[in-house]
Amino acid sequence: MAGLYIHIPYCRSKCGYCSFNSVPWSGAGPEDYLDAVLAEMAQVAGGWGAGRVFSSIFIGGGTPTVYDGHALTKLLAACRAQFDWTDDPEITIETNPNTVTAANLAACRAAGVNRLSIGVQAFDDRLLAAIDRSHSVAQAMQAVTLARQAGFDNLNLDLIYGLPSQSLDDWRHSIDAALNLSPDHLALYELSIEPGTLFAERQKQGELALPDDDTTAEMAELGHEMLAREGYRRYEISNYARAGAECRHNLNYWQNGPYVGLGAGAVSSFDGLRLKNIDAPAGYMERVKSGQVAFQEGEALGLAASFRESVIMGLRMLAGVSLSSLQQAYGLAPLTYYGKTLEKLRVRGLVELDEERMWLTPKALPVANQVLAELV
Repeated sequence: MAGLYIHIPYCRSKCGYCSFNSVPWSGAGPEDYLDAVLAEMAQVAGGWGAGRVFSSIFIGGGTPTVYDGHALTKLLAACRAQFDWTDDPEITIETNPNTVTAANLAACRAAGVNRLSIGVQAFDDRLLAAIDRSHSVAQAMQAVTLARQAGFDNLNLDLIYGLPSQSLDDWRHSIDAALNLSPDHLALYELSIEPGTLFAERQKQGELALPDDDTTAEMAELGHEMLAREGYRRYEISNYARAGAECRHNLNYWQNGPYVGLGAGAVSSFDGLRLKNIDAPAGYMERVKSGQVAFQEGEALGLAASFRESVIMGLRMLAGVSLSSLQQAYGLAPLTYYGKTLEKLRVRGLVELDEERMWLTPKALPVANQVLAELV
């Protein structure tokens, strides 16, 4: 099974920490962009997307809900018509609280969207202002209310910890507020200062008062403890879900399954080939409308590179990776391939193996990126 990702690069404003391919846009998203996505979709469906069966759609960004329900309904109808689908695909749309309306949510739900992901980030107006978010706590709570009224029974909330001037009590308050809304899924991300962002420049100038490493580690542990007490299962480093609410689309990524990406900057991966579309929305639209392919970069992964990617992505999941599946797919075994590197991680108590699986230990999860970097 494959996943379909559609990238909408427009947002009401650009947050200082954001490194995603997004641009600020006032008003409704431009119709020309969706026209280009539809044209690319037709190209792909008649080419290397043909013959694949898809089990999920994820419309991300940016903020897809800068478009109204009519435009998104048209986009989803084209997806259904152009590709082959399983009987009950997971269909997710990302949104920010200040672009949520009852009419748009009702239209999306009627069009088959069955999962909504809301980028709340913090339940504190002071912290929201500190990270350049353009919504308020009241708007976030109203967005959840409207989503439930529209019939969404699979709802994710994104929260970020390690924010400028954020204390441990601030983080506890945000988690409490989120839990009081009873979401089905929660994603808890540590703030990452990425090159090229406004926050990277502010950090360079000494203008960011970030929590120290010990406090950030306490925040991570506090989030895990609070969600576990409320029955949320941690199934990936940053993701927690009630039973049955795990994000199927993202599981496909972590299991290194095939996916097709449409839109500016979107990435596709299948049969050992990775294609990346041009980032600039204007350049993307120009290419597609002139009949050219949207991708500008391509990479064919060799056997060893594909094996390493499957190991690294799979270890993000708490269940880890299947050794027999790796052996069957690549003819390689982690113990043999990584040798002393893997043995050192085992001795340090960061990785465990049994006859069937390999996984990161609880000790490794707070430093997972560093551990995985040793297996690249």
